[in-house]
Amino acid sequence: MVRRISILGATGSIGASTVSVLEEFRTDEFEVIAVTGNSNIEALAAIARGLCAKIAVTADPSRLGELRSALSGTRIEAAAGREALIEAASRPADWVMSAIVGAAGLAPTVAAARTGATIALANKECLVAAGDLFLREVARAGATLIPVDSEHNAIFQLIQGAGRAPIERLILTASGGPFRNATRARMARATPAEAMAHPNWSMGARISIDSATMFNKALEMIEARYLFGVASDQIEVVVHPQSIVHALVGLADGSLLAHLSPPDMRIAIAHALAWPQRAELGIERLDLTQLGRLEFEAPDPERFPALDLARAAMTSGGAMPCILNAAREVAVEAFLEGAIGFLDMAPLVAEAMNRMAETSAPASVEEVLATDARARDVARALVPRFAA
Repeated sequence: MVRRISILGATGSIGASTVSVLEEFRTDEFEVIAVTGNSNIEALAAIARGLCAKIAVTADPSRLGELRSALSGTRIEAAAGREALIEAASRPADWVMSAIVGAAGLAPTVAAARTGATIALANKECLVAAGDLFLREVARAGATLIPVDSEHNAIFQLIQGAGRAPIERLILTASGGPFRNATRARMARATPAEAMAHPNWSMGARISIDSATMFNKALEMIEARYLFGVASDQIEVVVHPQSIVHALVGLADGSLLAHLSPPDMRIAIAHALAWPQRAELGIERLDLTQLGRLEFEAPDPERFPALDLARAAMTSGGAMPCILNAAREVAVEAFLEGAIGFLDMAPLVAEAMNRMAETSAPASVEEVLATDARARDVARALVPRFAA
């Protein structure tokens, strides 16, 4: 049976990996319904052409003419803007990759979930900013949710392998990023280029910065809380510089199950695409004799305070994870623009959380987006206080 597939965020790093995985599958096994992107029109058009997509959508309304020109001579429909993204995501599909970065991915992913599709979730904000609401939408539509973040995909697989065994704890691994052994003084002088130099993974600018600060792991803690229904004190983070063990699951009898694979996002994507089956994938296999050793260490809360902010957000609940996420995006943007220093990002987020501590829990997707917008305004107003 031909499977209908859509890729939301096709031009980003996860989108590119998804295209790579699809190219390894038999082309007669799938039909691509929609591909979306932001400002890289050339890449979006190339992906749409290569996959023979039905529609290509850019989030930037001003680039519609450019997209139409790039797709001239094809039967591929071109569209642009937020509403076009949501409409494309609403088109019937069997499997949808949700890889739009940031809060912009929330509404399209909810729209896709409402169709009852299998959602391969790479967008963190759906769970961090709107966890309970998003899960209700998934359940109401009978959609299937498969995490694609390497850590959560690993836990997903491990829990399935554990059967009905009681889960005691979940352990997310973090590479430690480029500043794993750096002093605070060295981190204070870090440039965006240095912070983006991830030792193991090839990712976009903002995701790489999040890895360097461990804000990515902070968000993953919150995601794990919603995905797997565990308490916040059952979620741990350990630094594992080799990025070979992606996650571990501790069982009530003391057993510890680990998922190992090369640091290649195509593995998690292929798992989500083939689930509940397994697909052959042409990647380099692990050679444990060449690895020699696997190292683990505790994260330093003084150099990486983002993890404590995540625990505070989970404890507060309500709107606080949404506020943390929105302020984080502003902080990363300010750092990339040179407006604040590397070590200013976490304090800025903490201050925004403090100023919005009385915010009520959002009761709808629209209220989530309103809270997100307000938190961004609060965070932007704080940037001058932390000016580098």
